[in-house]
Amino acid sequence: MKFGSGHPLAYPLAVTIGALAVCFAWAPFGDPDQVAALAAVALGIIGYSGYRIGVARGVFAFWPAATARTVGVSRIRQQYRLVSRSWLEISGTGRPRWLPVYFDPRLMTCTEGRAEITDRTVYLAGHRLYPSGRIRATEPPGRLIDNPSRPDPDAPVHTATRLRRRLLFDAQPTVAAPFAALLWIYLDGGDLLTFFAATTVAASAALWLSAIQGSDPS
Repeated sequence: MKFGSGHPLAYPLAVTIGALAVCFAWAPFGDPDQVAALAAVALGIIGYSGYRIGVARGVFAFWPAATARTVGVSRIRQQYRLVSRSWLEISGTGRPRWLPVYFDPRLMTCTEGRAEITDRTVYLAGHRLYPSGRIRATEPPGRLIDNPSRPDPDAPVHTATRLRRRLLFDAQPTVAAPFAALLWIYLDGGDLLTFFAATTVAASAALWLSAIQGSDPS
């Protein structure tokens, strides 16, 4: 698989690689128990990322038993606690459904339209969107913001796609990393280096989780 810098999956994959690099970088400095913990974190990251990317790429179905159909869709942005994600609200299936998708700049100017959808793929106006999870029949929690019916053609697309902005946006949950590190030291012991290592691993894991779940920086 090849993903350019503008591909919707490029950012979550890059953050995943970064989180794994942090785990591998600290491994030579740890004792057997710490190395085992790092390996467990790395395996968790690899496994969960593999599943999420598999759903996005159509390896796994996001809507089991669905048949190919044309449906009405509109883009909504969810804000729930520290989470912000893009969703497609799907109509024409008997009852409203919601599908999370990885952020794509085209979503910022998306109005209500028709999409071709199967159990594994979504195409909106001929452009493929990548699901970031399974479809659901209940409304996502939190505040849901609809796209304007007449979106601004000068919407700040470039600002939203900047790497620095996305990293800062996804870094909000990392404020809990030092507390996770203190808990690790309390349970397993360690010194200042252990605290620093545990903090960086926890922070990178929190950043990764936000990215792989399909954060929306808009």
